[in-house]
Formats: sequence, C-alpha cells, structure tokens
Amino acid sequence: MIKWDAHLCLPIHARADFSPVERLRQAGVNHVSINVGADMNPLPQVISTIAGFRATIAQYADRFMLAGTIEEVLLARELGKISISFDLEGALPLLDQPDMVALFAALGVRQIHFAYNRNNAVADGCHDIERGLTPLGRRMVQAVNDAGMLMDCSHTGRRCSLDIMAVSRHPVIFSHANPLALAQHGRNATDEQIRACAATGGVVGLSGLSFFLGCDKPDADAIAKHAAYVADLVGIEHVAIGLDICIQQKELDDTPWGGFDPDYWWPAEAGYALDDPPAFTPIETWAQLPQALQKVGMSTADAELVMGGNMLRVVQQVWPKTA
Repeated sequence: MIKWDAHLCLPIHARADFSPVERLRQAGVNHVSINVGADMNPLPQVISTIAGFRATIAQYADRFMLAGTIEEVLLARELGKISISFDLEGALPLLDQPDMVALFAALGVRQIHFAYNRNNAVADGCHDIERGLTPLGRRMVQAVNDAGMLMDCSHTGRRCSLDIMAVSRHPVIFSHANPLALAQHGRNATDEQIRACAATGGVVGLSGLSFFLGCDKPDADAIAKHAAYVADLVGIEHVAIGLDICIQQKELDDTPWGGFDPDYWWPAEAGYALDDPPAFTPIETWAQLPQALQKVGMSTADAELVMGGNMLRVVQQVWPKTA
C-alpha cells in the first residue's frame, strides 16, 4: 500500500516551514506533490522557492526525499521517509518556451497544469472566456509528455481540458478537483471532463476544500462521498486524493512579487468570497479516510487504490524510469 497526496500548498517562499510535511509523514503519507508557484508568481519567486525547498529537503534528509522516479518513491517508503515532488499551477513561469518544461523537470517539478483560473497564451482558466488549447499549448503538452511530467487539468477551462486530454500521449490527471455534479463551483469538473480524464487512463484527485466539496466543514466523509461519485461514474481505478491543503505561515510574506490582484484570480462572481475564505480538511484526515471510504461501500482494496494505488499506476506510466 502507498498513500499519495497529489497537491499540497506551502507558502511560496524559500524559507517555508516543512513541519506540515512532517505531519503528513507521521500520518502515514508516503508521497506528496508540493506546489512551487502559480501563474500569479513571477519566475524569480518560483525559482527562489524551488531552491529553498530543495535545500530544506536536503537539510532534513532523515525524513524527506526529493523523488523523480518510482524507484525513489518506493525507496523513501522503505526508509520511513516521505518522498516529495513539485508541481506548477500555470504556464506563465514557462515564459512561452516549451524548452522550459525540461528545465523545471530537472529541478524536481513532476506535475503541471497550464492555467490558474485565468487565460494565458497557452491555455484557458476555468474562470475565463473559453477558447480552447492554443497552438503553443499543443507544443507545451508535447513538451510535458516528453519530459515525463504529469499533465494536470486542475484550474483549467472545460473545453481546453478536453483539448489537452485529446492531444496528450500519456494519462492526464486532475490533481485537485471535484465533481461538479455534487458541488456547483466552476473549479470542479463536469461528468464529461471526468469521463475524458478516465479515457486517457488518468485519475481525478479529490480536493478537501469546502468550496469544492459543497460543505462548510470538510472532512473525510465529504471526500468519500465525492470519491464514490467518481468511482460510480468511471470506475474505482480513476479516483485519487489531492487534498489541496493550503498552509498559512504568518511570519512569511508569500505575496506574489511585482503586484497582485486577488479579485482577478479569485473572482467573486465565480463563487469566491475573499472575506470568507474556504475551510480545509486537516492533515489528519488521512488517518480517517480508510474508514470513510469503506462507509460509502468501498472494500479495503478499493480504498487503497483511491489513497495512492491509482496515482502510483499513473506515475509508473508517465514519470521517467531513471532519474
């Protein structure tokens, strides 16, 4: 058994405290993908964050391991460590250069989606005007496939996500998104998107945010309800977990460098209330997930697939065989 959290947000800051990652390790999580920046973060901030995160992982090598292959993930599990990879939320840090994908892969980024809520030259955000994947976007998908990086469609517009899934040679994932049928929020995925994702061999990683679960106090039972919906729609082998827990560390200022308009990235008309932020499931939700998944009718083997087995299968197909 392996437990895999497909998306965690620490402060986008070189000195971010990794104690939440240690809590994940103590909760039995074997691998976590940590965000290192989004479209609102300029490239210098993203690179500074990656450098800082890599240094912290190296400093605490007794508990953390940067992993870019399945072999490294499994070795970390054997050693009692939590393996870590990075993800990017948006294509702006790529500077419209497909060659940047391989560079980020070399730095530990193993997962990317192309638009964070808003449109850019590569792809559409889920809270913007639909255009579809651009010609540059098609080249970027090719670069992501070539680099052995997970192609993610979280935060991406409906039509654009379908284009990405049609173009990609490899399985495509939603690292942190929930079924729209259960929670009417523009960040969630339609049944059409979920079916298209499954058709690529990919998975839908369920988020633990209250907005996307459609409840005020998100917990393991709410996540299990969404997991059961996806399993009934496309099969248990296409369900995963990406709790999307966003850690605030008040002593660090991780405001995007160079100016930032939160109302643009999280528009009120799309269902965001900046004076009433979402609630997150606690890290300890991981300990409650097995029972919650069984309460909605899953077997022990099914629950193990949801909590990590399915992500492991997809990663085995996508990540490079050697570092």
